[in-house]
Amino acid sequence: MFHKVNTVSALPDLRLCVQFAEGSTKIYDVKPLLKRWDSFKRLESEPELFCKVKVDMGGYGIVWDDELDLSCDELYANGKPIKTPFDGLLSFTDATKIWGLNESTLRKAISYGKLVSGVDACKYGKQWVISMEAMVREYGKPKNIA
Repeated sequence: MFHKVNTVSALPDLRLCVQFAEGSTKIYDVKPLLKRWDSFKRLESEPELFCKVKVDMGGYGIVWDDELDLSCDELYANGKPIKTPFDGLLSFTDATKIWGLNESTLRKAISYGKLVSGVDACKYGKQWVISMEAMVREYGKPKNIA
């Protein structure tokens, strides 16, 4: 199953904080990889490389350089879920991809009162975010994730 990565941050002790498009956050421990694959030992010996982690093009995983990467499925399956104040919040872009809708559908739903601005969705600068709860209530279960 595909779980798009939105952001990744390096943490102390060779851990990563990974935020996924469906609104969940997980902590992924890289240390077990050091025992399984020699190539990952570079992350321990080169802390500056570990801190350079970034999301791969398209959110299909994360990369450090041309030799080191991890898939989104590995991060999701083996990361430990954590609670954050942002759990369950989705950008309009992510919500429309997950539900197979158009962004204008969500904007119209707000203007017609189907989704309540400030309760179900909120605009921060130019970016709208919406709660997973509101999406499920109005559009049913997500189409593109399990």
